[in-house]
Parts: sequence; structure tokens; C-alpha cells
Amino acid sequence: MGNEAISRLTAMKKNFVFIGEAGSGKSEVAINFAMEMAGEAKREVHFFDMDQTKPMLRSRDAADRLKEAGIVFHSAAQLLDAPIVPSAVIESLTNEDRYVIMDVGGGELGAHMIGQFSQWINAEDTYVLFIINPYRPWSRDAEHAVETMQIVTGCSRIEKVHLVSNPNLGPGTTAEDIIAGSEKLRGMVGADADFICVLSELVPQVEGKVREGILPMHIFIPFPWQNEI
Repeated sequence: MGNEAISRLTAMKKNFVFIGEAGSGKSEVAINFAMEMAGEAKREVHFFDMDQTKPMLRSRDAADRLKEAGIVFHSAAQLLDAPIVPSAVIESLTNEDRYVIMDVGGGELGAHMIGQFSQWINAEDTYVLFIINPYRPWSRDAEHAVETMQIVTGCSRIEKVHLVSNPNLGPGTTAEDIIAGSEKLRGMVGADADFICVLSELVPQVEGKVREGILPMHIFIPFPWQNEI
């Protein structure tokens, strides 16, 4: 994807909302997008961790890394199953001096939480990105992928989404897996995704072999049994 694409998007929009199925990799994609943006943005970058659907593998696990990059990080403590919303969401979405990135919890449970902000998320200055991993069980074919999108966008009352392809199979993902996943998703939805997520070390092997723009991915939220990269 690169800084040129980040600059192009930020010239058109100021708010970027990441939604999708549970386990699709939204948090990693949102964090990588934010880190790329931080080096290019001419305004403050604010990152909102809106995920209250699970106790681990959330953007707040990388809060220190985001802050080190100059990003203002927002989250709220999770109290049992109570969806506590971070403060200053509307203020930031409507503030012309801020870029906003929202990482929303997976599936319909996470989507319900941001329905209250639909008036601002559906505004012209906001870009909603729907992450799909075509290797996940609930996106294994066109029928399941479309059904998941309809459920998530319906619960969140979001009117328009842009697709992001994240074809990964975990630490053992190969360039061939990514290329095959790109083709699989295109066949499922009948169009190219806005961009495709590729582990940074695999980018040289993938460049020129996929039609989408590439977002190089670094792992900021390792599984508890993995060493941080």
C-alpha cells in the first residue's frame, strides 16, 4: 500500500472505521494502518479501541507502541460484559483537526456497539473498511461472506463499506497462500479489495502478483505464547 496510498486516502477522508468478522485480523490491520498514517498525517491521529467482545488480542495490547509513534490512544476498561465506550468519540469524529481510526469488535456483538455513532460514521468524511479473511470458516464462500457483511453492517447501521483482503493462515502463511487468497476473495465478491494485507517479509514475493495495493503488515499483537516481533 505504502505512504502514497495513505496520503491519497487521508486527502479524501479523515475518519477510518475498521469492522468485520470475528478473528479477521481487524486490530492488526487497524494498527498497521495507523502506524503508516502517523508518519504522513498533517493532523493529530486518534486511535479508538472499541473492542469489548474479548479479553485479549485487542489494540490496547499495543497502546504503548501506538503512543510512541505519536498517536493519541483511546480505550475504556471492560467491566464483565458491559460495553463501556471510550470518551470523546463524537468530539473526535467531528473535529477537523483530527484523523480518527476506530477498531471495532468482531461480528454482530462488536457492531452493535458503534450503531449509536452511525450518523457520523455514515458521513462523507468517513471511510469504513470491512476486513475479510477468505480462509476463515464464516468467509469460506460468497454466501457466507455476504451474510457476515450483511449482519455486521446491519447491526452497526453502516451504509457503505470498502473491502480489505487479509488472507493469512497465521505464522506459517506463505506468499502462495496470500496470492491464492487474493484470487479466492475476488472470485467470491466479484471485485478487487481496496488493498491486501501482507506480512512485511513476504511483500517482495507478492509484489506484482496481486492486483490490490499492498499494506505491509508487522505483528503488534502476538499470541500470548509467541514472542513479540
